Amino acid sequence: MIAYLERFVHGNDVESRQDDDDCSSLFNALDLQGTIDCLATGLAGKDFGGLYSSKPLALVRPSGADDVARVVKAAARSSSLTVAARGNGHSISGQAMADRGLVIDMRSMDDHFQVVRMNDTVFADVSGGALWEDVLKRCVLGFGLAPRSWTDYLGLTVGGTLSNAGVSGQAFRYGPQTSNVAELEVVTGKGDIFVCSESENSQLFFGALGGLGQFGIITRARVLLQPAPDMVRWIRVVYTEFEDFTRDAEFLVTRREGDSFDYVEGFVFVNSDDPINGWPSVPLDPDQAFDPARIPQTAGSVLYCLEVAFHYRNNDHPSTVDRVVNRLLGRLGFVEHLKFEVDLRYMEFLLRVKRAEEHAKANGIWEAPHPWLNLFVSQSDIADFDRHVFKNILKAGIGGPMLIYPLVRSMWDTRTSVVLPKDEIFYIIALLRFSPPYPKGPLAEKLVAQNHEIIQCCINKGFDFKLYLPHYKSQEEWKGHFGNQWTRFVERKAIFDPLAILAPGQKIFSRMIHHLI
Repeated sequence: MIAYLERFVHGNDVESRQDDDDCSSLFNALDLQGTIDCLATGLAGKDFGGLYSSKPLALVRPSGADDVARVVKAAARSSSLTVAARGNGHSISGQAMADRGLVIDMRSMDDHFQVVRMNDTVFADVSGGALWEDVLKRCVLGFGLAPRSWTDYLGLTVGGTLSNAGVSGQAFRYGPQTSNVAELEVVTGKGDIFVCSESENSQLFFGALGGLGQFGIITRARVLLQPAPDMVRWIRVVYTEFEDFTRDAEFLVTRREGDSFDYVEGFVFVNSDDPINGWPSVPLDPDQAFDPARIPQTAGSVLYCLEVAFHYRNNDHPSTVDRVVNRLLGRLGFVEHLKFEVDLRYMEFLLRVKRAEEHAKANGIWEAPHPWLNLFVSQSDIADFDRHVFKNILKAGIGGPMLIYPLVRSMWDTRTSVVLPKDEIFYIIALLRFSPPYPKGPLAEKLVAQNHEIIQCCINKGFDFKLYLPHYKSQEEWKGHFGNQWTRFVERKAIFDPLAILAPGQKIFSRMIHHLI
C-alpha cells in the first residue's frame, strides 16, 4: 500500500488535463441542490494569507453532504480534477485552493444546529461550514451552554479548525478542539459519506481530526458543551525575565481545575513606546496606561505578558471574585503595578478579536498579505528559542501579536493526525503579522524570508519543534514533519482518498491521473 502511494507523493502539479474536465460538461448531468459557478471564482482563488492565488475550474456551493459527495464522485470520474473545501478563507498559504480544480464553499451548507443530550453529557450538532462565532451565540443565548475549547479568532469554520487542531487559552485544561468532538460526518475522497466516532469508523474519525483535509471533508461535527459562565475577569501582567514568565505560565497550566485560571495565554512585546509592538499593546482598556517607570533598569529589549481569565456567574459576590483572583495572582512573580484587568461578558471576551478584525478592515490591513508563522516548540528548547528568536531576530517586533503560551501534551489525543513535539509541556508560538500593504509596510517577501530564517534557526539549533498549520513544498519536508506518523498518514490516504483528490493546496500528495477510455 505504501509503495502504491509513493508513486504520487512527488509534487502536486498535474501537467496533463483532459478536455472532459471542462466545467460545464463535467457537471451537466449532476443533480445538485446547491449551485455551481464557473465564472465568478475569484473568491476561491484567494485566502487570508494573500501570498498565493490560483484559478479554480469552478466554485461549488453545496446545500449539504449529498452535494459534496456528488462533487467528489464527479472529480473521481474525471481524469485529473481535484477538490478543496474552503471555509471562511482564513488559510495562510493556499491550503484551501485547487488550481484548475473544484473549490467547495462550505459556508453555503445547510444551517444545521441541534443540541443533543446523551446521559449526562450535552453536545451541539453543527454544520462543518458553520462559523464558531455563530455556534457560540446559538449555544450561549439559546441554551446557556458553550463549547469547552476555542480558537482566539472565531470567524473560522468548524470543519476548518477540526481539520487542523483548534487552539486557544483553554487548551491546557480541555485539549484542542479536536479533543472535544464526539462524532463527525465526513465525505471521503471516494465520495462516500460516513458517520464516524471513537467507536464507529474510528480510523476515519481520528484521521480527519487534524488531517489537513486529506482523508475527507467534515460536513458535520458533534461538539462537547458545558455550562457557559456569565462573566470573565480578563487580566494581563508583565514580566521582564523569560524564566519568570515561563515558570508562572507552566505553574498555571499544570494546576487542577479550581486551582488556576480558566484561560492562560501570553505574548512577547517590545520594550519601547512603539504603539503596535510596544508598551501600548498591553493595557486592556483605553483608560488604562502602561507606566514604563515600573520596568526595572535591567530589562532587555523585549518583555513578556501573561494573559489570564477567570470565569464567574452573575450571582457571585464581587468580593468572592476578588478574593479568588487575588489568591491566584498572589502566587505569581510579575512586575508590581504592571497589572491590567477588565470585567466583561463571556461572549464579549470570546469575541474579543472581532474588534481587532473590524479595526484592521477599516485601516485596509485585513486585506494585506499576512505571512503568519505558527510553531509548537518543546519546553526543553523554549528558553533557547526566546534567546535566538525573540531577543534577536524579532527584537523589533513584527507589527502584530507575538503569542507564546504553554500547552499540555497529555490533553491531546495522539490517535488524531496532529503531530506534536515530544515534551509533555510544549509552547505554541504564533507570529501574527498585521502590517500595512507595501509600500506603507514591508514587502511580504521580506517577512516570508524572516519566517524561513526562524525555521532554519530551529533546525540548526536542533530544537524539537513542529509547524502548526504547516506549509511545505516537498515530500521530504512532509515526511520530516510527520516523522514516525508518516506511514500511518500515507496508509490512511490510500484507504480514504486513493486518487488524492482532496485538499491539493496542502501539497502533500499529487493527484493520480485517471486515463479515461
